[in-house]
Amino acid sequence: MVIDTQFLDRCNQTLLEAYKKLLQSEENSIQYDLYRSAVIKEFEVILEQSGKLLKKALADYFHSKKAVDRLTFKDVFRHAGNHGLLSLDAVERWLVYRDNRNLTAHDCGFDLAEKTLPLMPGFIKDVEQLIKVLGKGHDT
Repeated sequence: MVIDTQFLDRCNQTLLEAYKKLLQSEENSIQYDLYRSAVIKEFEVILEQSGKLLKKALADYFHSKKAVDRLTFKDVFRHAGNHGLLSLDAVERWLVYRDNRNLTAHDCGFDLAEKTLPLMPGFIKDVEQLIKVLGKGHDT
């Protein structure tokens, strides 16, 4: 099944641009704060969208849509690894991203944002890979 990844791709492009601008900004500037907030927000949106799209892709492997809908976020990624949609290394990284996202949702402090930012280069690459996998479809 080929999944429409246009929104996910657009969000990833937005994240990439915000991250580039963040790296070009002075740390104590308003621009830095603005781009840091944009990076964190896009990170959260992409993570949620990725889980939703993977659920669609996993529907072919389950007996019902309800069975897929009952999966937790982390289980979605584990099943994606089991069915070859993601490598096992990628699954582990996505689980780290999810743990980090859960922290950002509850603590919007500076320290937490600074812990998220180092994840961005790998996250952006993982999203690009996910877009390729979902966009080209997979064999059932």
